[in-house]
Amino acid sequence: MADWNIRPALAVDVEPIAELRAVVMRPDLERLGRYDPHRVRQRLRDGFDPAHTWIIEVGGTFAGCVALRPAPDAHWLEHFYLAPHLQGSGIGTAVLHHLLTHHAPTDLPIRLDVLQGSPARHLYERHGLHLETENPLDAFMIRAPGADT
Repeated sequence: MADWNIRPALAVDVEPIAELRAVVMRPDLERLGRYDPHRVRQRLRDGFDPAHTWIIEVGGTFAGCVALRPAPDAHWLEHFYLAPHLQGSGIGTAVLHHLLTHHAPTDLPIRLDVLQGSPARHLYERHGLHLETENPLDAFMIRAPGADT
């Protein structure tokens, strides 16, 4: 596994993240008949909050991001994107373990939604998230407070 680190996001990180999101999500969105090159980027821009986002760097270079957004009844794991050439290398597993171990609340559940059929779902399941509900496009997952990573 390559040497990686995370750092707090800055407002200027929004465009590289929006571009990475478009690349990473394209196969699943096309499979679901939902890919729109403008919309995939704009949805990230509209929901981007650098205060709750970390940038993943590998070898000192931008490689992805992840966000953990607080809400009254849970924390939402969002915008977890890793450059395609790094997927499957163990970095995503290490980043998610670090986030859940060091940054997740212990008194609230972690929630997320993942596109139906996305291989990322297996990563989340390995970290204690399980299916709560689903619809034709999304699987909504939850991790109980204090669950082991």
